[in-house]
Amino acid sequence: MFLEPQHKGKTGGWIEVICGSMFSGKTEEIIRRLRRAEIAGQKIEIFKPAVDSRYHPEDVVAHNTTTRIRSTPVDSSASILLLISDAEVVGIDEAQFFDDGLPEIAETLALKGIRVIIAGLDMNFKGQPFGPMPQLLARAEHITKLHAICAQCGGLASYSYRKTAQDGTIVLGELDVYEARCRSCFFEARSGS
Repeated sequence: MFLEPQHKGKTGGWIEVICGSMFSGKTEEIIRRLRRAEIAGQKIEIFKPAVDSRYHPEDVVAHNTTTRIRSTPVDSSASILLLISDAEVVGIDEAQFFDDGLPEIAETLALKGIRVIIAGLDMNFKGQPFGPMPQLLARAEHITKLHAICAQCGGLASYSYRKTAQDGTIVLGELDVYEARCRSCFFEARSGS
């Protein structure tokens, strides 16, 4: 379903997606972009899934725990539209944890002339597309894929390897549960070699 722009003649709305594996700097990058928008005098609003309270119940916090920005935790993507006021830039972190309605929400915001910056894991611990991320990537005007460093060989890592035997798709954790891996090291471990 195509959504008509809300403000005829208003330009500037688009979707940016920052993706990559765990420990690749996605949250640091979204915070950097949002801070720059703030410095430019643009009104910003930031949202994160309420389920992600690893470092702080409200702030979006990078793994280094010093880079942070105030956000609004929400239980569903629909809540974002209800809570938006007059923002020019909207940030959404940990997009992979949101429901499948997030791509439509992002599209609606962009059609209103809002710059939408989204960060999330593009693949889950099995190396498969994660949540609404494929649809967001397909709709984005700008995509940035970040890489971590493989914890095994030091190469460029684009996979999030789960070190524990937990099987659920969503298992919150840090270095105790996950490590970044390159393609070879990821698939070697997954095959049991």
